[in-house]
Amino acid sequence: MSVITQTYPVKGMSCASCSAHVDKALRSVAGVTEVNVSLAMNVAKVTYDNAQCTPTDLQQAVERMGFELVVEEAETEGGGGENSCRTAGTQAVDKAAEAEMGKLQQTKRLAYGAVLTVVPLLVLSLMPGLFSGQEVALFFLASFSLWKFGRAFYAPAWRLLKHGTSNMDTLVALSITVSYVYSFFNLFFPQWFTAHGMKPHLYFDSVGVITAFILLGRMLEARAKHSTTNAIRKLMGLQPKQVITIMPNGTERTKSIGDVKPGDVLMARPGERIAVDGVVTEGTSTVDESMLSGEPIPVGKALGERVMAGTINKNGTLRYRAEKAATDTLLAHIVRMVQNAQNSKVPVQALVDRIAAVFVPAIIGIALLSLAAWLVLSPDNGLTHGLIAMVSVLVIACPCSLGLATPTAIIVGMGRGANNGILIKDATCLETARRIDCVLLDKTGTLTIGHPEVVDTHFAQDNGKLAAVLCALEHRSEHPLAEAICQHFKGAEPLEVTHFAALPGNGVEGVVGSQHFLIGSTALMQDKKRIFTTAQRNVIDSWLHKAYTIVAMADEQHVVALVALNDELKSTSAKAVSELKALGISTYMLTGDNEATAAAVAAQVGADHYVARMLPADKADFVKGLQAAGHQVAMVGDGINDSAALAQADLSVAMGRGSDIAIDTAMMTLLTSDLMRLPQAIRLSNRTVRTIKENLFWAFFYNVVSVPIAAGVLYPLCGFMLNPMIAGAAMALSSVSVVANSLRSGMGKL
Repeated sequence: MSVITQTYPVKGMSCASCSAHVDKALRSVAGVTEVNVSLAMNVAKVTYDNAQCTPTDLQQAVERMGFELVVEEAETEGGGGENSCRTAGTQAVDKAAEAEMGKLQQTKRLAYGAVLTVVPLLVLSLMPGLFSGQEVALFFLASFSLWKFGRAFYAPAWRLLKHGTSNMDTLVALSITVSYVYSFFNLFFPQWFTAHGMKPHLYFDSVGVITAFILLGRMLEARAKHSTTNAIRKLMGLQPKQVITIMPNGTERTKSIGDVKPGDVLMARPGERIAVDGVVTEGTSTVDESMLSGEPIPVGKALGERVMAGTINKNGTLRYRAEKAATDTLLAHIVRMVQNAQNSKVPVQALVDRIAAVFVPAIIGIALLSLAAWLVLSPDNGLTHGLIAMVSVLVIACPCSLGLATPTAIIVGMGRGANNGILIKDATCLETARRIDCVLLDKTGTLTIGHPEVVDTHFAQDNGKLAAVLCALEHRSEHPLAEAICQHFKGAEPLEVTHFAALPGNGVEGVVGSQHFLIGSTALMQDKKRIFTTAQRNVIDSWLHKAYTIVAMADEQHVVALVALNDELKSTSAKAVSELKALGISTYMLTGDNEATAAAVAAQVGADHYVARMLPADKADFVKGLQAAGHQVAMVGDGINDSAALAQADLSVAMGRGSDIAIDTAMMTLLTSDLMRLPQAIRLSNRTVRTIKENLFWAFFYNVVSVPIAAGVLYPLCGFMLNPMIAGAAMALSSVSVVANSLRSGMGKL
């Protein structure tokens, strides 16, 4: 058994009913476990067992529904090859976008042609009696419009009819056919109507106007849909397709990005983009990383510095060793994450999909009932009014607005987030983020810069020897404070350490020479019964008032050294906490520091609550406690040390820079270390969910209200009958308005 996920372009989809049919067809294939069809991006992502079915089976199932699944252009997640720099689904999205652009150009030609045809058609309809045979001229103009431009609806409607399915094209084709045939008989066989006491009416203008309006609407809709995917196309365009490789003999060779392997030495000249993630081996320069981190200031790069794919080398030539293949870079992760998020669905979309699956047959049924009701209830003018009502119902119903309401809002929202360094895993996270009422902030690296420095020391005796012992023990520790201490005492004499042991969350211990030493917090020293002198206690009190972090070292009985470290707060931390509070969110600062330091830092940033001396293992229990009290909790951390708490939280947020962040596991990832991105992410979630609700309200409200009006329910009250031409304009504008509202949500400040 081999379960794989592939993304395929889908041709022929034009409304929510289409995507529902494709979804149903794919799910009917044995071995398929998951299907996600995106009407907005015209692709289908399918997870299946290739031992039970093949891409050809999927293609045939979709073809039986009247659509085309392009298996030749499918992509397997993590696939390689010449274009392996493109992440899973990227080429499929590219091909679908190309097909959509071709369809847009064709629709544009048809729409403009239909408008040119409808102008004389309307003039002749609105100004009768201009010349003899005017009605026949109307007939020929309507016939030309039907033949030349109506085939945009007839061809797909017929294709689907042969497979026993239907979509919006079916509704439009039926409406213009009824208008045309009714007018044809009124023009050439008027005696039948006059013999029954009815005045024959011509609706040739409706044929042309409905066709023109709907084609114009589709053109505007396609343009707007294309705009919603701008963000993902920009991301996909960041990585160059070719790169200069330095061969072992020193010569330069240009190769495809898909051929780059880890270990290859590559070159980036001024103005060129970095091809893959790597480490600088030669040269100095500055690199613009704003497209990934959101930081506008270029970052200096020299020997040993990391560079990221998609960033721009500014003013010097760099040689760098590739660490990852093109499909594994940070940029590839970002593109893949954004694509998956844009293709994801909010829970309410399941209801929309069920409605879309039966929408077209239901509308046809309502249209026929409208005709029957008019014939029964109004014997005198029932046929005329009934036909008008039937045509109006067929034309005005709009499954497109239903199908586009959610995905366009998600695509715009996720794209806007990606452009601002905010990656959201899927649409469900949006709903979760907007309900958050508590945010837990890890102090080190989240509120602070994350690079502590030694600012003061106090030794009980010969500080040279004790500094060497301190450095020798801390050199074996992986704690960030240990790294800062080793950096401060880097000139100390190297000493051999035996019986070394790490005390997780507390400190380290070991034997140097014949003496045992213990390093950790002042609280650890008290727990281990180590003795402080009065002078040491005075020093500690002084440092605590300055919010320093204190590390102590003791021998078997006494504390022999004290080290004060300070991790500077980020310039935006206080403002970010203030904005979170303005959103009605309570903030908690979690730290392993002592009570006094924790209180001082919490006061500086304005956190509502703080918890001191918290071990990493305790954070998950703290999250559980808040959840048990009915809170929706977000945990913000580095994605590694706080993994248990991140997994427990309702919303896990990883923040940091470069590839060190847990981009694949966090529900939300902030690419930059700026905490201001967090309130922006919450506001983005609120805005996107609000847009989804607005779109769905409009889509449902439009169809629920417009269909009865088109059927003629207002006629007994005020004599109003909806003109089919107005119905066509309303239908065209409904789907355009939904997409336009989604685009509007992507504007303005976060």
